[in-house]
Amino acid sequence: MKFRTLMALGVLAFAACTTTTIAPDKLTDPRIAMIMRIMNLSEVREGDLGRQDASSAAVRDFATKEITEHSSESSKEDSALSQANVPAEDTPLSRQLDAASGAAVDRLRALSGAQFDRAFMQRMVDVHQQYITLIDGRLTPRAHHKVLRQQLTNLRNLEDKHLTEARQIEANLPK
Repeated sequence: MKFRTLMALGVLAFAACTTTTIAPDKLTDPRIAMIMRIMNLSEVREGDLGRQDASSAAVRDFATKEITEHSSESSKEDSALSQANVPAEDTPLSRQLDAASGAAVDRLRALSGAQFDRAFMQRMVDVHQQYITLIDGRLTPRAHHKVLRQQLTNLRNLEDKHLTEARQIEANLPK
């Protein structure tokens, strides 16, 4: 229960940061490219911890899928954006997302067994939902380059697929 409260506070803080810190007109294509890169790298980082520390085979398999699929997505994005001459530019939002992922990993490291599995899957549900909301509400409407828009669509589809899987796994974990 305490973890869920902390997660809820984290979600609220994330929402507050993403809606008040960055002005919408500041999200240029290069900044969106960096945000996408950080989203993928964060999920790989968190997936690596899940693969190492999960006690449930389903959680460990999901974490492995996070690593594999987000690493692949990141490589495809980097290649497509490089060919389209869309560089990645650091932003306060990309730094916030990276810091939030690092903080989540630190919190999760303190847990083990079934408690870790439940907290990890709750984090996966929360972060995938946050990223979908960010892609739909802030990134896609401000992306100009056709290749960037396509990569956002690809990432959004992956996030949606993972969110569905994470919810299923979370629902089947022992309470």
